[in-house]
Amino acid sequence: MARSETEIRPSEARQRLLNTATGIFYREGIHSVGVDRIITEAQVTRATFYRHFPGKEDLVLAYLRAADQAIRGQVDKAVTAGLPAPDALRAVAESIAQGIRSTGFRGCAFLNAVAEYPDPDHPVHQAVLAHRQWFLDTINTLMASIRRTGAEPAAQHFVMLRDGAMAAGCLVDRALICETFLRGVEGLIQAHGARQPS
Repeated sequence: MARSETEIRPSEARQRLLNTATGIFYREGIHSVGVDRIITEAQVTRATFYRHFPGKEDLVLAYLRAADQAIRGQVDKAVTAGLPAPDALRAVAESIAQGIRSTGFRGCAFLNAVAEYPDPDHPVHQAVLAHRQWFLDTINTLMASIRRTGAEPAAQHFVMLRDGAMAAGCLVDRALICETFLRGVEGLIQAHGARQPS
């Protein structure tokens, strides 16, 4: 049985709500924005909002899923390009630096969200942890391709470099932050590759 066009494509109204919320949540924070504002700016009815998102939390989770998918796409592009692991790590780092250099950069959407949802059992907090675990696992796999011993600490180091660059990138000179981040990643790759098993 053929699927209808509406089953294949997401609703235009749903996408408009998600796009509107994404822009506002990222720029201004999640708790500071009410559903009424999103409804008004997306130019939909309240009934349309609740048809697509039973509550604001559902919209927040959709926002984070969309951010997760975008980041996975960038990382997967670097990982599946057939590059040696060190070059794949450099490509992931460069995609992070490009994000920091982008207009309107306001830090990591996931770190921003978890700051507003500190309860570890909250679904938003859980979504952030799931994204971060995927990212850590991906970097760990690349580090293990260079050298298995010490891959996990090296991957954690990479993630901490990324977190610091994302936090500092919206506070001070982005070019300097990116240069420092990329230099740190390069040093980490070199050190991890050169380290001899103990």
